[in-house]
Amino acid sequence: MSGFSLRFLGHSTVRLELGGRVVLTDPVLTARVGGLVRVVPVPPPASYAGVDLVLLSHLHGDHLHLPSLKLLGRRTRIVVPRGAGTWLRKKGFERVEEIAPGETLTDGGLTVTATEAVHSGHRWGPRLTHGPQSPALGHLVENAGTTVYNAGDTDLFDGMRDLGPVDVALLPVWGWGPNLGPGHLDPARAARAAALVGARAAVPVHWGTLAPPGLRRTARMRRLLADPPRVFAAEAAGGTTEVLFTEPGADVVLPAPTDRA
Repeated sequence: MSGFSLRFLGHSTVRLELGGRVVLTDPVLTARVGGLVRVVPVPPPASYAGVDLVLLSHLHGDHLHLPSLKLLGRRTRIVVPRGAGTWLRKKGFERVEEIAPGETLTDGGLTVTATEAVHSGHRWGPRLTHGPQSPALGHLVENAGTTVYNAGDTDLFDGMRDLGPVDVALLPVWGWGPNLGPGHLDPARAARAAALVGARAAVPVHWGTLAPPGLRRTARMRRLLADPPRVFAAEAAGGTTEVLFTEPGADVVLPAPTDRA
């Protein structure tokens, strides 16, 4: 576990340092994302400095966020689902690579394998047929015996059983609004996902960061901005997965190696 660290920057954005490389998942780094507002502090530039590789799980605007990608620089290496590369290159990004489920790429000592995900891959939603579209993905990131599963946005699928065991799973436990549409994990399903992938530890993500401005101060929205990871921890209690509850913007406190034998 030496040289391995995680920092939860909010929503689905995690800074992963492993094998001497810095990876950022689905970067959302600004105060607004489309019509949504950020309800926690914006990550400081130091928190996303020195990124070697960006992993994008799908094309929705709260995961593939063009203003945030521009903050990282147009020459940052960005990995997108197969079929989305041409569209993103036309936006001015120079080092864009595509990957599909089952395919693998390397970055220094890291190996990244794309996995299945059950979620709409259309840029603007599941009911539209025009515009960019590519399958949603998850990722397995591996180095020297350490494996991190980044689920992206997904619902449960049978193939999760074949992905593990993993050391840490980054699992979405909610969204940004009062309800979840299809292709998402709620806290109970996220706990099942943790068990399916044989996660020794799990970091709940995709919660507590973004909200519609007109709802952010309602009692229900305040609960949904805080409760999902706690419900996830309760659902996972009694299993073999240790829940690494982390507030947006904080470093993940990883278990000591002796706790993970």
